[in-house]
Amino acid sequence: MAKEKIVLAYSGGLDTSVILKWLKETYDAEIIAFTADIGQKDELDGLEEKALKTGASKIYIDDLRDEFAKDFINTMFQAGALYEGQYLLGTSIARPLIAKRMVEIARAEGATAIAHGATGKGNDQVRFELTAAALAPELSVIAPWRLEQFREEFPGRAEMIAYAEKHGIPVTASAAKPYSTDRNLLHISFESGMLEDPWFDAAHDDNKGMYVLSVAPEDAPNEAEYIELEFDKGDCVAINGATLTPLQVMETLNEIGGKHGIGRVDMVENRFVGMKSRGVYETPGGTILFTAHRKMESLTMDRDVMHLRDSLITKYATLVYNGFWFAPERLAIQALVAESQKNVSGTVRLKLYKGNVIGAGVKSPVSLYNPDIATMEADPTKAYDQGDATGFIRLNALRLKVSSGVEQNAKK
Repeated sequence: MAKEKIVLAYSGGLDTSVILKWLKETYDAEIIAFTADIGQKDELDGLEEKALKTGASKIYIDDLRDEFAKDFINTMFQAGALYEGQYLLGTSIARPLIAKRMVEIARAEGATAIAHGATGKGNDQVRFELTAAALAPELSVIAPWRLEQFREEFPGRAEMIAYAEKHGIPVTASAAKPYSTDRNLLHISFESGMLEDPWFDAAHDDNKGMYVLSVAPEDAPNEAEYIELEFDKGDCVAINGATLTPLQVMETLNEIGGKHGIGRVDMVENRFVGMKSRGVYETPGGTILFTAHRKMESLTMDRDVMHLRDSLITKYATLVYNGFWFAPERLAIQALVAESQKNVSGTVRLKLYKGNVIGAGVKSPVSLYNPDIATMEADPTKAYDQGDATGFIRLNALRLKVSSGVEQNAKK
């Protein structure tokens, strides 16, 4: 009788390495490891050998960077998504892509379950499992950290390290970096360890070694750099005149932004599961792209279309953060967003200086800005009669006057 197959989201770190072996023993199952290459760079080195040595029957290491940039990052940025006013959703937007590919592999391999190493206190468990529910409700999900049996066996890292040593699992665990990280094409996040104290100063000189994608703003070049981003229908398609793919856009902007100390965020956020958590993020390229896109919209997007889209940003960002990427309401909002982007085309010039992204010009062949109408001088087009504002203001003031009269009478 063939063994049950389980597809495991595998990073090669201590947790998922232990989980791989534990799943194989506990469920007497065939474990198929899956790693998505979404821009984590050298974290992928040696993964295939490590997974097979740990007990996986097979490992998929799939390059999803192009799809991630084009269909997830760009799509989300068109919506102007920003969670709680600060977070550009770097981890959140990667999870539905990873889970989507896991589902595809599970079906191709005839697996009955998928598994992940996300903690029972975090958001990722929700993101993985809501995606699976939307795309493959027939699959079971195994979340070891939510199983009492697993938590009793591994109450801490010491027990996991001992288990790894006992089973010859090649892992490197060290107290040199007392925090966890998650890196992809859009950002890198840091949390836990010393960062669990919200008074801990992650920007102090002593902690410069923690950062990966950017220099400290005070260490950035003393001379500003100007760059130009060209947009077509809401997507950046060229930088400084060079046509680029979405992946190349992100890679180029990460390098430029990191050099200038752009995109660092330190915040306490509200997790979907109900608790607050502190996270530090580096999103150099994403910060530049987000700012440039907004400036392009300011010139080319109709006022009421913009305000309608903006009224949905909080809802959209929360859906992404909470794991509802494949939910019908996100898809419905996305349809409106796509319509709003049809004229978001042109060129934005930015000035980058010591952590700052400063607007330095914007132009478009479909600009809605008309200097002849906006001018404070005489309007040669006669499109706007300043005298018309008198009636406009009088009509808008009517309800305020009525309300004020009622309140004054009530006080008598």
